[in-house]
Amino acid sequence: MTELLQFLIEYGYLVLLIWVALDQAALPIPSIPLLIGAGALAGMGQLSLPIVIVVTLLASIPINMFWFWLGRKRGARVLHLLCILSLEPDYCVRNTEDLFRRLGPFSVVIAKFVPGLQLLAPPMSGLTGMSMSQFFWLNALGTILWGGCFILLGYFTHEILEQVVREVSEAGAIAGGFIGAVIGLYVAIKMIKRQHFVRSLDMRRLTPKDVYQRLEEGINTHVLDLRHDYDLQAIPHLLPGANRLAMADISANDPFIPRDKDIVLVCS
Repeated sequence: MTELLQFLIEYGYLVLLIWVALDQAALPIPSIPLLIGAGALAGMGQLSLPIVIVVTLLASIPINMFWFWLGRKRGARVLHLLCILSLEPDYCVRNTEDLFRRLGPFSVVIAKFVPGLQLLAPPMSGLTGMSMSQFFWLNALGTILWGGCFILLGYFTHEILEQVVREVSEAGAIAGGFIGAVIGLYVAIKMIKRQHFVRSLDMRRLTPKDVYQRLEEGINTHVLDLRHDYDLQAIPHLLPGANRLAMADISANDPFIPRDKDIVLVCS
């Protein structure tokens, strides 16, 4: 543990830059513990607090701008890709679209504080037509608030964290192994949850060819188009005989959904 601490002191800025960048690139490696640790090292005088904040911005903003550009060019496809990569499948495309509808551009500022949403907010901003300059400044503000919050948390509690590190160091490799096992278990649980979520969708999914065949053969089918407005604007077409219905209105329209037909849902 002492060697690890010395490594972080010597290469702290580089480790922080790479770690946060990989986190923003959708890899399942949470950067919050490292931000707190970097803040603690700054509080101990081993790192510079302003440089830690600048490094966090440099690691985050270019990646977010890239996702923004992809969202503008590729739209919903990028959102679906990130939804699959995310360790938080509950926060999927529809949740992001609804949040953007309610909060507008302010969503970019708070996105990094919401698990899963931080991955989807940049491409969603590009998809909804936000200007690049507006996204840049809102994203920069959100990154400063997000990174600064956890960096300052470590900075002002560095004495407590230093004591914890000292006690862990005395415990030796066993404590280090335990911490590594906890982190690994967290990531493993999230990965299993994500895979279960994806498999549950695959088991119920029909391909466009399957739906076309059902319609051509006249199989008793009722099609509900539940796509979000943003997705409908991107592809403004409905399947033959499909009924347009917002997801939020399903309960209100439940009595009107036929029970004697197979229901096919067209989703985002």
